[in-house]
Amino acid sequence: MGRVDRSVCPRALLVALAAASLAAQSRAPVLVELFTSEGCSSCPPADRLLEQLDPQAIVLSEHVDYWDHQGWKDPHSSHALTQRQESYGRIFGLDGVYTPEMVVDGDTQFVGSDARRAAQEIERAGRRKKVEVRLSRTDAGVKVEVADVPTAARVYLALADPSGASQVLAGENRGRQLHHVAIALGIQEIGSVKRGAGFSREIELPRDAATRRIVVFVQESGPGRVDGAAMLPPR
Repeated sequence: MGRVDRSVCPRALLVALAAASLAAQSRAPVLVELFTSEGCSSCPPADRLLEQLDPQAIVLSEHVDYWDHQGWKDPHSSHALTQRQESYGRIFGLDGVYTPEMVVDGDTQFVGSDARRAAQEIERAGRRKKVEVRLSRTDAGVKVEVADVPTAARVYLALADPSGASQVLAGENRGRQLHHVAIALGIQEIGSVKRGAGFSREIELPRDAATRRIVVFVQESGPGRVDGAAMLPPR
């Protein structure tokens, strides 16, 4: 399922990331999803890239489960995240899913270790006009407020561990210490919103949500383009 690593050279990587960092100061929030697996030897460069993109975008590391039969079961893997990737695959017209795959704002996909492409797509996505998503923590969880949307969409919430590490004992990455950021624990739909309408709702969350990132995004059906996103860091 993996693909050849297409990461750029270190100098080009630094240039691309510096440009994206400058653009981040004035652009709209951008959601970057990385479909990855600890069982895939092509994924660690993409995992490192996602960590470097973390200050510039709202990132989610989404671990799929179709590598789990190759000798190492990824402790972060989820079949629901595999299904989300498969949905993207149908929308993008791909022959099948693969890792590492990066999806920017639900609008474009490419090999997840391609730093130059990531910087270009984040900068492009940040120029789009988006709806404002406001988040505030409450005693029970989080309050979500979304401004009027330009088209009908669904509202999603993800909880993510800020970071994590694994010592891989088998499979293609055997013997490697792998590090991840923004590890998605699950993505749930919390509501829908009609064209021209707004959205406001208080969501109850488990107590340990205080130690995790809360990511909320507005996405057209499909899954389609992301029209707005916001993130709350852990307390």
